[in-house]
Amino acid sequence: MADHFAHEKALCESVNIGKGTRVWAFAHILPKAVIGADCNICDGVFIENDVVVGDRVTIKCGVQLWDGLRVEDDVFIGPNATFTNDRFPRSKVFPEKFAQTIVRKGASIGANATILPGLEIGAGAMVGAGAVITRSVPPNAIAVGNPARIVGYVDSNEVSSDTPTAKGAASKVTSSAVRGVTLHELPHIEDMRGSLSVGEFERSIPFAAKRYFLVFDVPSREIRGEHAHRTCHQFLICVRGSCTVVADDGTQRREYLLDRPNLGIHLPPMVWGIQYKYSSDAVLLVFASDYYDAADYIRNHDEFMQLVAGKR
Repeated sequence: MADHFAHEKALCESVNIGKGTRVWAFAHILPKAVIGADCNICDGVFIENDVVVGDRVTIKCGVQLWDGLRVEDDVFIGPNATFTNDRFPRSKVFPEKFAQTIVRKGASIGANATILPGLEIGAGAMVGAGAVITRSVPPNAIAVGNPARIVGYVDSNEVSSDTPTAKGAASKVTSSAVRGVTLHELPHIEDMRGSLSVGEFERSIPFAAKRYFLVFDVPSREIRGEHAHRTCHQFLICVRGSCTVVADDGTQRREYLLDRPNLGIHLPPMVWGIQYKYSSDAVLLVFASDYYDAADYIRNHDEFMQLVAGKR
């Protein structure tokens, strides 16, 4: 006796359907598809052969999962979401291999969203209803629109920068919910000749810098960063315009708006950092505690989470 439920009007040709999964009316699952446990496959879903679906996945009505799709555990796919696997489809003309699209663990895809082939939807990401995804979506990002752009990060809780400016020679340091991350109000000195802001390394900036770089001319839809460092500290100041910094220690995630040249943020090692929402005139100045070392970068969020878990 099967250990999953299939409605009498469903067509389940696959024997690889996990325990507790429910398949509802008019769903059609081809023979080689692999479906995990405790999934909910709603009315009118079609699943092709070269498809792997993880555990506890919800697939709402009217969704088609085509060859090449990989869906990890705990994913939600909303009604009529559309996946594609061929960028240049022609009738009766088939590619040697269909593009593989991956939806990572815990991601959610809204109703009527369209996902182009060969992309990755990152773990925990949210794709808005009706979005057209033309590029891979990073972990925990919120992507909306056509073409989709990133408008936020899940559970990031933006922190306002509307704290009083430190006038004169004083500095102010504010702690953050993210481990080791601090906001720094640097001195802001004004007179009739103009304004001046200053920082001293190993005093107002909490390390001695060995390197700096500038980020500018960033198209507004682009994101930068998306990595952590093993040992390097960074201090970021948006010296012109504004941008938003996301800091993530693996448990807490926050957003910080850098919108004036005397406001800086310190990102210590083992904090995942992202910068986005650049204004058209933004110039981001970054001081680093070490010379460039490619081996110091952690560029895969899953690896970062594993390393953080190992340090707890």
